[in-house]
Amino acid sequence: MYSINIVKLFTKRTIAFQEKEWLFSLLVISLVLWLIFLGNSPLRDWDEGTYALVAREIYRTGNWLYPTIQGEPFLLKPPLMQWLIACCYHLGGVQEFTTRLPGAVLTALGVPLLYLVGRLAFKQSLPALFAALVYLTMLPVVRHGRLAMLDGMTISFFLLLLFCLLKARQNRKYALGVGFCLGLIILTKGMIVLLLGAIACLFLLADRQLALLKSPYLWVGILLGNAPAIAWYIAQWQHYGNTFLEVHFQAQAFDRLVQSVEGNSGPVWYYLLELLKYGFPWLLFLPGGLYLAWKERHHTWGSLVLLGTIIYLGTISLMRTKLPWYIMPVYPFLALAIGARFSEIWQHGNFRVRTWTIFLTIIAVAGLGGCVYFYLKKQPILIVMSIILTISMGITAWLIKKRDRNFIPVLFTGMYLVLTLLVSSQSWIWELKEAFPVKPVADLIRANVLPGTQIYTSFAYGRPSLDFYSDCKVTAATVPILQKMLSNKSYLLLDDVTLKQINLFDHQVLGTADKFTLISSSIK
Repeated sequence: MYSINIVKLFTKRTIAFQEKEWLFSLLVISLVLWLIFLGNSPLRDWDEGTYALVAREIYRTGNWLYPTIQGEPFLLKPPLMQWLIACCYHLGGVQEFTTRLPGAVLTALGVPLLYLVGRLAFKQSLPALFAALVYLTMLPVVRHGRLAMLDGMTISFFLLLLFCLLKARQNRKYALGVGFCLGLIILTKGMIVLLLGAIACLFLLADRQLALLKSPYLWVGILLGNAPAIAWYIAQWQHYGNTFLEVHFQAQAFDRLVQSVEGNSGPVWYYLLELLKYGFPWLLFLPGGLYLAWKERHHTWGSLVLLGTIIYLGTISLMRTKLPWYIMPVYPFLALAIGARFSEIWQHGNFRVRTWTIFLTIIAVAGLGGCVYFYLKKQPILIVMSIILTISMGITAWLIKKRDRNFIPVLFTGMYLVLTLLVSSQSWIWELKEAFPVKPVADLIRANVLPGTQIYTSFAYGRPSLDFYSDCKVTAATVPILQKMLSNKSYLLLDDVTLKQINLFDHQVLGTADKFTLISSSIK
């Protein structure tokens, strides 16, 4: 009996040690992927430039309670992201890396958190590990998580909430964390807490954990955890009155449910197209994973995957306003489903040889095409990326054809290397090529204009990133308004076409950059 107890104790300690090893390994490889070359590209419009402007004003003025942007109240979003960025500015200065650092680190923490959630939901390590590795190597998760955006942070707080819910089945004290996670979600992205909270509540019902709702730890956690968020909202309402309610709740939240805000619309299947565009190669294994979740719907992991996917994806699909990053919180649920599918393949073997081989071969061929394209564009890092994509997808297809389960680690390794090379290049934020590069134009402005100056531009719209880099307020205007502003002794930033149209009597050219000319009145 004594020897049996020793064996059991040794086994438990060994398993615990392996768990710590996996968690540490997942954390390290996640941080490497999210932090490598984090500051190698300029900030992107709109969110990055906006949050950087707000954080810089907090950093400069010390006004933490009532954030502003260009001196005006910033009422659109809660302040947690901006607070964290401002803290990083104090530690490392105002730059791209420190702007993106808080969101990147918190998003990277989502990988080991998903492993912990999966470990409790599956009650075994293998599918949890596979799910975490899938989440680690999803292109949208990596790319958006590296940007100064709110979605990666929100997901990590939600995963921590799910971990606390699952852990509270064994120890009710963990229910305290649920309330604090809800408060963090509110301070990060506001009203999305209603949707994520609803998913958590329905999951409790489906998992038959109604007793947790009677736990004092849960309600004390909700009270204490939400107190800072409630206090902040009350402070904004008292300071700004109904204007805050109209902007923060009506315009930024509820209007997006029933109408298309700023022309960001799309069909009901908009987010299915997003999955098709950026979900490969993992999308190949998703149908099997969702089928397994349906078969296991009466178990913890199956109900979690189905509830999270259906409720969240269904809600954002019915919203009138549609933006690509709204889909982000659904990826952990999809990763859990795919992790379950990979675990089934690894343990029992269940290959769809023909379908998987064909699609992975197509991706390998696309990688060859990428080699040629990036060779012509003279982008060596992306050439190597394309070569690795071709090799890894080709080997994976060959192993699947042989029904060899080792295609799974090959696929994970290949995707991790591909994403590492992508973010090492300056092409991981491809939206920067949709408009003129802001830094040369901002350098022109900073060299000739005092910080905080109002400038009017002929460009079609204002760009927060240009405001950030130039340290001025650059406002889009029509030709008649530009003409009037010049007569009022204002600075103008004009593209070449408008420069020929406008009457530039008695003006001074201060310089040109990237097809833009900065001019001012000759008399100041």
